[in-house]
Amino acid sequence: MSKGVTIWFTGLSGAGKSTIALILEKRLRKLGAKVEILDGDVVRTNLSKGLGFSREDRDTNIKRIGFVCNLLTRNDVIAISAAISPYREVRDYNRQLIGNFLEVYTRCSLDKCIERDTKGLYKKAIAGEIKEFTGISDPYEEPLNPEVVVDTDKETPEQSAEKVFNKLEELGYLDHLNKTAAV
Repeated sequence: MSKGVTIWFTGLSGAGKSTIALILEKRLRKLGAKVEILDGDVVRTNLSKGLGFSREDRDTNIKRIGFVCNLLTRNDVIAISAAISPYREVRDYNRQLIGNFLEVYTRCSLDKCIERDTKGLYKKAIAGEIKEFTGISDPYEEPLNPEVVVDTDKETPEQSAEKVFNKLEELGYLDHLNKTAAV
């Protein structure tokens, strides 16, 4: 088995994807893993600048993230994607492209996401100031069979990161790190 894997966090804005990804990244780096995070906001600024929020543009953005994750994964890097990625079809496309793929549904109630919203995006979307906002005026398609579900309105970010870490261990993606760390 390749040492590389893509950990694909999906969920509503404010669900905790980036927070958990950062905790997981830190823990994996301590074990000596090569890790890269592709955060949805950062990718939109640097790799997908100019794309809007139509379904076609969102699909293009998520496929670009998948392309980069595939390159990283096949070069034995643990790639972590933290992007809303609202549409099941494109997540499934990336799963097929990448192969070593761990989907993490970052489940959180809409009310809690709205409560956490420091940028005021939900408020603007509810007021109609932002069109095509996932969870308000645009759909979010929950994963059907994610490898991990974290309930971020019930768990701490550390507990959620632990669940993902444990699944990586269970599936053997960290075996080479454990052996190296034990030496």
